[in-house]
Amino acid sequence: SDAICNFVICNDSSLRSQPIIFNPDFFVEKLRHEKPEVFTELVVSNITRLIDLPGAELAQLMGEEDPKLPGANSTASGFFRSLMSLKRKEKGVVFGSPLTEEGIAQVSQLIEYLHKNLRAEGLFRVPGNSIRQQILKDALNSGTDIDLDSGEFHSNDVATLLKMFLGELPEPLLTHKHFHAHLKIADLTLFDEKGNKTSTPDKERQIEALQLLFLILPAPNRSLLKLLLDLLYQTAKKQDKNKMSAHNLALMFAPHILWPRNVSTNDLQENITKLNNGVTFMIKHSQKLFKAPAYIRECARLHYLGSRAHTSKDDLDLLTSPGSKELQPLKSQKRSRLDTCHQEETQQRTEEALKELFRHVHNMPDSAKKKKLIRQFNKHPTALTPGSDVPASPAPRRTRSRSFSGLIKRKVLGTPVILERKSRDATPEPERVSKENVHLLQKCGSPAHMSQAKLKSLEGQKEESCRRMRTRLLSKDSSSL
Repeated sequence: SDAICNFVICNDSSLRSQPIIFNPDFFVEKLRHEKPEVFTELVVSNITRLIDLPGAELAQLMGEEDPKLPGANSTASGFFRSLMSLKRKEKGVVFGSPLTEEGIAQVSQLIEYLHKNLRAEGLFRVPGNSIRQQILKDALNSGTDIDLDSGEFHSNDVATLLKMFLGELPEPLLTHKHFHAHLKIADLTLFDEKGNKTSTPDKERQIEALQLLFLILPAPNRSLLKLLLDLLYQTAKKQDKNKMSAHNLALMFAPHILWPRNVSTNDLQENITKLNNGVTFMIKHSQKLFKAPAYIRECARLHYLGSRAHTSKDDLDLLTSPGSKELQPLKSQKRSRLDTCHQEETQQRTEEALKELFRHVHNMPDSAKKKKLIRQFNKHPTALTPGSDVPASPAPRRTRSRSFSGLIKRKVLGTPVILERKSRDATPEPERVSKENVHLLQKCGSPAHMSQAKLKSLEGQKEESCRRMRTRLLSKDSSSL
């Protein structure tokens, strides 16, 4: 179960066309195997997002404190606990010992046999023969191979022995640390439109919480739990033959896989219905519970694809794909594009709202209020975009000078004179000169390099030329008149 992934190079040409199977939880298993502390912190943080675990219960889930179980302080439970410990003193290699891979390998023979005999009526409820069960138990403890298909043992013998194996484990299959978390998962229900809690179970959140909780189970417990729930799921599908529904199976197995050890039914009287219903839910949805949630897969994948840690050859360049190096820049670029699009959309909506408001004001009857609103709009000319279809007030046209002096200036300078108000910080523009003065500027060089005397002489020459031109034009106009 600790193996992450195995690859085999096959030289058989007939098998090369077969599809390659890739485990979607590859990086999840890799993170669990190589960095268990990081993995546990990631999973537990999401568990606490779904269910409310106070400080003590969270510390028990993390293994920082011993689990506080119901009935632990009562005298009757203490006597019952000591009695059970005396029975477990003579434990074998498989039965009564902590869960190991060797024990799972032996018990898997029972599970495999029961998959072939699911039609027996009352399976897991009708007890088998005690003598045959003891023979089979001794054979499993000794590690010998057993031929269950020989017909020597009945399916009820094997089913009862499987329950016996689970019941003799030192702690339940789902461990004492997870007990309070399972009680909280059973309380996950939907909310109505007003935000009030209802009695309808929130199945999606329950499945997600169980997926997370199973991820932090010990590896042997998780492996056996998957084998067991698969068996019970298939058994419930044959309930028309064996008369064993998911709820009936939960009543048989809840005391062995979820109930705390050495407690009586009275100790669990308040929670016994929750626990049984919880196991029923696990059986019905067992095919979904052993997959990591999508966000856990993504976090595990980014943990390796975004790091520069050395990778092993078993990864087969999965971690050094060409697109992995540009993953983070691409994500940031995509995020910036989304932000830009959002800002543009917001700005567009604002402009449309301003256009609509301006249309409304423009269509109002003439009044002092309308003039006041239009003045406010004129203070903010950016409120309307160039594409606006609102009829804007025409700008005042600049009247051309019809005077005689204006005509002379246009003749001399070649362009109309426009007076503009310049700000203090604005840089003065160079004056425009007539064609007659261009040769003078070329002789003297640029104004930046001219001396003060040369500039004065140039201005004098310019004024003299303007005076001569004015006199010439006056004489022409008077003769024409």
